[in-house]
Amino acid sequence: MIERVWLGLPVWNRADWNGELFPPRTPPDRRLEAYARFFNAVEGNTTFYATPPAETVERWAEQTPLGFRFCFKLPRTVTHDRMLANAARDAESFMEVLRPLRERLGPVLVQLPPRFGPELLPRLEDFLMSLPPLASYAVEVRHPGYFEGSPAQELDAMLGELGVDRVLLDTRGVHEAVGDDPALVEAHRRKPRLPVPIVATAGRPVLRYIANPDLPANDARLRGWAEQTVRWLEEGREPHLFMHVPNDFHAPRLARRFFTSLAELTPVGHLPGFVGERRSPRQVALFSGEEDERG
Repeated sequence: MIERVWLGLPVWNRADWNGELFPPRTPPDRRLEAYARFFNAVEGNTTFYATPPAETVERWAEQTPLGFRFCFKLPRTVTHDRMLANAARDAESFMEVLRPLRERLGPVLVQLPPRFGPELLPRLEDFLMSLPPLASYAVEVRHPGYFEGSPAQELDAMLGELGVDRVLLDTRGVHEAVGDDPALVEAHRRKPRLPVPIVATAGRPVLRYIANPDLPANDARLRGWAEQTVRWLEEGREPHLFMHVPNDFHAPRLARRFFTSLAELTPVGHLPGFVGERRSPRQVALFSGEEDERG
């Protein structure tokens, strides 16, 4: 398995990963267990939209090994609707739901909307100080003001003092891609085009890499992130690295490219072969129906 870093994808429960990442006919309630045979972390975007029932969280704990890390997002009601105002109690209630995961919790992501500007930095500080110590936390800012001058310095200094990581969102790859594929068009609309400060404000740096869907076009940039990951490891940090593609079907193969580049630089264990990687091109085509002459 993967060692020394935590590498994963945005989600684990995709039906079209049956036959690609998972064995064919893997049922929905076993896909997390199957996912954890390959990757040792997941972003878990589901919590941004809804808080899971307690029994669901307990099942997640049962289906993953102790070394697995969930990096859930705080609910959007806290970060986007309330803009962190009077939201401490809701955040605490959410974290209490996650308590059964305990050791499996990686940095919990505080993803802020573009309208959360530098003038609200004191509100962010107060909110972070109110969070329960059940997990570590990482903040993703999307207002351009946080990426230059004194606001950037003040944000990084505040996060460093509180031991909170700054999420590094790299969307350069996806914004270099051209085409009219609906997933790409939607990614261009939703993913901000912002600078990528190479900073680590605490011990668990978080990278969210949003790729060009032409996977080889990402290789040079992935190599750069692999080199940065080595530097983090040498500093004693625990990198959490998440690979995205506009529709995410090929996110496992993007993660393979990154892992291969990283493994050339430093020992990071082994990423097992995916089901789709083990089949021949002829088998892949037959499975997808691309060569089925019956139509």
